[in-house]
Amino acid sequence: MLDANLKTQLKTYLEKVTQPIEIVASLDGGAKSQELKALLEEITLLSERITLVERNDDAERKPSFSINRPGTDIGVRFAGIPMGHEFTSLVLALLQVGGHPIKLDDAVIEQIRNLDGDYQFETYISLTCQNCPEVVQALNVMSIINPRIRQVTIDGALFQDEVEKRQIMAVPTTYLNGEVFGQGRTGVEEILAKLDSNAGSRKAEELSKKDVFDVLIVGGGPAGAAAAIYAARKGIATGVLAERFGGQVLDTMAIENFVSVQETEGPKFATALEQHVKSYEVDIMNVQRADTLIPGKILQVKTASGATLKAKSIVLATGARWREINVPGEKEYRNQGVAYCPHCDGPLFKGKRVAVIGGGNSGVEAAIDLAGLVSHVTLIEFAAELRADAVLQRKLNSLRNVTIITSAQTTEVLGDGKKVNGLNYKDLKSGTINKVELEGVFVQIGLVPNTEWLKGTLALSRHGEIEVDAKGQTSIPGVFAAGDVTTTPFKQIVIAVGEGAKASLSAFDYLIRNTFDDEESVVETEKVAVAA
Repeated sequence: MLDANLKTQLKTYLEKVTQPIEIVASLDGGAKSQELKALLEEITLLSERITLVERNDDAERKPSFSINRPGTDIGVRFAGIPMGHEFTSLVLALLQVGGHPIKLDDAVIEQIRNLDGDYQFETYISLTCQNCPEVVQALNVMSIINPRIRQVTIDGALFQDEVEKRQIMAVPTTYLNGEVFGQGRTGVEEILAKLDSNAGSRKAEELSKKDVFDVLIVGGGPAGAAAAIYAARKGIATGVLAERFGGQVLDTMAIENFVSVQETEGPKFATALEQHVKSYEVDIMNVQRADTLIPGKILQVKTASGATLKAKSIVLATGARWREINVPGEKEYRNQGVAYCPHCDGPLFKGKRVAVIGGGNSGVEAAIDLAGLVSHVTLIEFAAELRADAVLQRKLNSLRNVTIITSAQTTEVLGDGKKVNGLNYKDLKSGTINKVELEGVFVQIGLVPNTEWLKGTLALSRHGEIEVDAKGQTSIPGVFAAGDVTTTPFKQIVIAVGEGAKASLSAFDYLIRNTFDDEESVVETEKVAVAA
């Protein structure tokens, strides 16, 4: 299962284990059980602190296994073979159950310990999903800290009967005590906010007490991270307010065009960004959504949780999100056949028929990836021809299970009330409405800027992007913007990073050319807010 290089790396990691670990495997006579047994035996040989026990019990899922600390209630469970993106989750579980320190703030650990109640989580994942490990690792670590929290990670591709029964069509999907708890990428703080009803108000009160920042960056993607680094290097008080650190990069599979990095993956790149920012004195306020921007000499940002943050300058880097096709059925069947991440959700459609909406690079890449999993892909493009790079089009045209339809407008996603079973499209040449029978629809038609909360506050383009000048200055003095949220052309990570650095330097230049009387400025700002 593990090559020599991986064994060497894992053996080095397992040297950090300080407590005994017992791996308890529930297996049957199937090939996957034998495959899992081979993996667990290899792991056991790498550390004298690990023992393997095989039990022919009545476990509901086979193959599965638990990682336990003998004599305690500490343990996590995997149903399946955690390779691919989940191999890191396996390694972390071994280390953390084995006594290696958990890297969470003391306050967060205490909050997890104090959760009142019994929580049984089931998380359905796919091994190709880059968003799943964050949820798995978050719930695993919570179960290690608080034994009243139990977590099992389930490979949806291996336990397809459960996926079909529960009609799961998107990963990660998490159940709590038998009911759907959440879908999509989620971290510890987000889970805690849902379990601890008073967490939001406590956090808002804490944030509102913070001193005035010299620079407050709103957004934690590549542009926001670059802005934070450049501001912190100037030695000024820097804060980052982010709904999720990493932003849209977290949903990107392969990154092959960031200069000096030949190839990486979005989540890995996002982690590197966060680690770089944390190496400086930057106040990161994660899982916080900006709700209102109030202009003034001292600027204010109000959050959805009710907090108010103050700053002498602001860099807006809220990025963009997947654009929707906005047709009947799309919202109704989201995560029930309508998906936006082929890498994450593709394995759930193995052997089924799907459509990809969009003929740009993203759409064609999605169609190519899905063609290796599903029975048939129908690619639908509004324009008269595909817009993807020629090399991608050649690859797409070579696939036998792909149908390309151009000059076509998707008009409706169809379903039976529970899941997708087709879509209608209009032939733009003849005007006729045609139906395609299928089980999944992957939307890949670009991005829309996250600026709804700024409408009526500063100048936006007709596309909703923040208008900026050559220095990243917006229509409000002291407020700068960078990245995919702005009118800067070409939405690329490398461009966002450069624009973030530029906006931050512009903010610093603004600071040194202006004087601030914090108390008077706050009063003036509050008067503006009341007048508005």
